[in-house]
Amino acid sequence: MTGVYTVVAAVLLIAGAVLALTAAIGVLRLPDTLSRMHATTKPQTLGLLLVLAGTALLLRGGTATGMLLLAALFQLLTAPVIAQRLGRVVQRERR
Repeated sequence: MTGVYTVVAAVLLIAGAVLALTAAIGVLRLPDTLSRMHATTKPQTLGLLLVLAGTALLLRGGTATGMLLLAALFQLLTAPVIAQRLGRVVQRERR
């Protein structure tokens, strides 16, 4: 059963890394601030959550998994707020 957890964790880690890479490429390639903001918040957040889930599967229990859960919760609470605030600033600057 340990082999199954390791394979699932590896798939989650690779998928999260690919999403984070996609977000980084989006930041470099997209033309304006609102598009870049979308690229940084959407795939980056999901990518980090997948990496944290894969790491939690590898660690399986204890204090480390609790800390990973707190990191995921912090990411889910702060990323939308930052994106919304940045979007408002950009809209005000365009007027």
